[in-house]
Amino acid sequence: MKLSENGTKAPEIVLEAAAAAADKKAGRIAILDVSQQLVITDYFLICNGNTERQVKTIAEEIERRLLKDRNLKAYRREGEREGRWVLLDYVDFVVHVFHQEDRDYYDLERLWSDADVVEFRTQMEEEDEPTAAEAT
Repeated sequence: MKLSENGTKAPEIVLEAAAAAADKKAGRIAILDVSQQLVITDYFLICNGNTERQVKTIAEEIERRLLKDRNLKAYRREGEREGRWVLLDYVDFVVHVFHQEDRDYYDLERLWSDADVVEFRTQMEEEDEPTAAEAT
């Protein structure tokens, strides 16, 4: 596992943040490894909610979980008041929780299309996947 410059296990933690987002029914969860493109962070976690309230709830759950499980607090938080795009900066990774319409408009995945995608699957996706025996 790759350690970040400050010694944290960034990939493991960003996956934990993604799981917290999934627990609050975040849509289209994507993790991009931007470490080759940027020097200020290693990963972007991008997800969305359908309402301003859900956007805030997703961001709050990520913060709560990382504080409780990792004693990790966001270095910077922006956008909470509007509830359209909440940004949580954990230095080694940045969480972008969008309202669905804003996510479609800004399309960060297209802007960072040269970044590697880190695979993340929710538990529901894994349960829906047929086993090798069922696939044959």
